[in-house]
Formats: sequence, structure tokens, C-alpha cells
Amino acid sequence: MKIAVMGTGYVGLVAGTCFAELGNDVVCIDVDVAKVEALRNGIIPIYEPGLEDLVKRNVREERLSFTTDAGPAIERAQAVFIAVGTPSSHDGSADLRYVCAVAEVIGKHLRAADTVVICKSTVPIGTNFKVKEIVARFATVPFHVVSNPEFLKEGAAVDDFMKPDRIVVGAEADVARRTMDELYAPLVRTGAPIIHMDIPSAEMTKYAANAMLATRISFMNEIANLCERVGADVHNVRRGIGTDKRIGTAFLFPGVGYGGSCFPKDVRALQKTGREHGIDLQVVDAVERVNDEQKKVMFEQVSTCFGGQLAGVNIAVWGLAFKAQTDDMREAPSIVIIEALLAAGAVVSAFDPQSAHTAHAVFGDRIRYARTPYDVLTGARALLIITDWHEFRTPDWQRVKGAMGSSPVVFDGRNLYEREKLTGLGFGYYAIGRGKNPA
Repeated sequence: MKIAVMGTGYVGLVAGTCFAELGNDVVCIDVDVAKVEALRNGIIPIYEPGLEDLVKRNVREERLSFTTDAGPAIERAQAVFIAVGTPSSHDGSADLRYVCAVAEVIGKHLRAADTVVICKSTVPIGTNFKVKEIVARFATVPFHVVSNPEFLKEGAAVDDFMKPDRIVVGAEADVARRTMDELYAPLVRTGAPIIHMDIPSAEMTKYAANAMLATRISFMNEIANLCERVGADVHNVRRGIGTDKRIGTAFLFPGVGYGGSCFPKDVRALQKTGREHGIDLQVVDAVERVNDEQKKVMFEQVSTCFGGQLAGVNIAVWGLAFKAQTDDMREAPSIVIIEALLAAGAVVSAFDPQSAHTAHAVFGDRIRYARTPYDVLTGARALLIITDWHEFRTPDWQRVKGAMGSSPVVFDGRNLYEREKLTGLGFGYYAIGRGKNPA
């Protein structure tokens, strides 16, 4: 099938590349000339495991191409995906200017009857009907609009696309449903369902899914904070509730709060939609409040440990990205934590396997960026684990201790380690909900 993808951000690049891998003829379109040229040369603007090899292979085999010229790509396409950003506006609503702009471009260049315009961008309920209205102002042939939200996890996006839990399709016409069934047929041979529904329900499904996952994270963070006060171990609590089939184990790991491009933005957009329709989404409101407070917990632990006197204290940080297997710094908990440390006068050195360049756009030269996890430790009085990259899971603790200053302290924001082991080696140890931390 001939496919055009409007946007080469996270969603557009992954979707376009994976559709090409399935044998389709895909053209990805972006207005950024430098980005398009880089992609043509196999230079990927994001870190996503497995994606670079797929892009290079499919460009080489001429199934995938990149352009700034939308017209020819849309004119030949049987399916046109909208995959542009919908960032948060100042009031929490999704900014739809890019969606509306590409809808106009699509309308001006549609040539084939029954072309399916597919919105993969995360958009508020009712947006696909707005897209339909905009395209219709310019289109001279019949077309169909479909809501097809993505459910990709950063760090596992290629696998998520190729091995989906489900595919959600919101459509009004049978011809559009048939096109979507054809597109996704290679991915559902193992039984993953294509769930057909109306368009507003498909739009709501995306927000409801992300809000539910964010809710589980905030809930477990609240439980972890209570465990801290009462001397319980949230690790045991998590196992105790996660084995209940009604609950399950996913997204029950407490930590320093969620971040990224999806959960914060989508929770706020859902809140805004609720307010617009006279509904106070109290649970969703609480999810955001808890997450905002959770990002402050690690700094409060550090401040307490050092008696509120952090001026000139050397702090080492492992992990800057909002999660492992990505270089994404959007709304990363590390930003809140490090900004608080810097404001208190601490001297911060940090290591992250992938996000030094994106972190530099946030912090500039106010922190030092190390090339290895051990380079940050020299003279540090505290080590903060913020992102749970695999290489942080079994460090050489004797080497760590030898590099750090006297009375080293570890602040384990991901509960990767065991208190008894580290205290036995001479470290002070703070965790998230693993029993009472030191006073």
C-alpha cells in the first residue's frame, strides 16, 4: 500500500518505518529541511532501540523515503497518517495548530477517491471531526477520516508496533475499516485484535489508557510514601497486590514520578476536556498532584540527609532521561531534582548513556556531564539514581565507594538495590518506600 506520513517525530518515524518494514511504500513528510536530509542519510533524531537499523534498511531497499514536499506523496497515497505533535497549551489543552495545518495540506493535495486520512496524533475528543471539516474545505474527491491512536512505549516502540496488544480503529465508513484491516493484517496474525469503534470512543481510549497507567504509578508512589512512614516495604506490598489477577504487576513500581511526552500532557488534556464538559475528574486531578509532589521527594531526602546545608556539596547523578532506553528529557523528574539541588548551591555531575545532548539543552553548563558512570563519582558525597538504565543495576560498589568522599550516601530513586548490602559496605542508603529511611 502507498502511505504518506505527515510528521517525522517519535510517532511518525516509528509508524512510517515499521509500515515500510511490512512491505509498504512509505513517504514521511516534514517541514524541517535539515531533519529530512539527516534522515535520508540514516541519521536518527531520537534514540529508540532498533529504529536506526530499520530506517537504514528500508531506505536502502527503497520502501521508505523522506521529503519536505507533501504534494506528490499525498496525491499518490491510499492512506495518509497525521503524526504531528500536540503539545500542551498554557491551560493544559492540547495545541492542535499542527494537526489543523497538515489537515489543510492534505485536503489541498488529495487526488485518489476514498483515500483514508488517519489521525495517529493524540488529540482531544472531537478533533477528528474537525480534521474532516478542514480537509473537506479543500478536497475535490471523497475521503474518509479515521482515529487510530498509538500505544507505543518509548524504549520499546518498535516491538510495541510490531507486536501490538491491540489496534484501535475509530471509523464511520466500511471502506475505511477495510483499508485499516488491510494495513494492520500482518500484525494481527497471532491474535491481537483490531477493535473497531466510533471515532469519539477511539479518541477517548487513548486518553483513558494513559490516564490509567499514570494513575497506577501515582497510586504506588503514594503507597510507597506511606510505607516509608510506617516501616513497611513497598517491594513486598507490590508483590502482594500484583499477584492478584484483578490488579496485575504492570506499572506498580514506585519511584521519582513519571515524565515524558505522553503521560503529563495527556493527563492535563483529559482534565481540560473534563472541565469543558462540566466534569471534575477528581481521580485524574489527584494523579497529577501526586506526581508533581513525588518529583520533589528525592531532593527532600537529600536535603534532610545533609541538614539542609547543600551549598558546595558534590552530588553525582546516574540517569537524566525520564526513563531508560530513551534520550527524552521532556518533563523528566531529573529536571525538578537537579534544579532544586542547584538552587540549594550543590555542585552536580551527571551521567546518562544517551541523553547528555538533550539534557544540555535543559541545564546548559550548570552541571558537569560525564562519559562513564564512574567519572561522576570523584569526590561526590552522594549518588542519586534517577533513571533505571540496566548498567546501573549491578555496579562495582567497591569502586564507587573508593571514588566518593567520606560517608558516601546512595539515594535510590528506582529501588534497584538492597539496603542491607549497601549499608554493610559502608554507604548511607535512602530508597522509595522500602522501610524507614535514616532520620
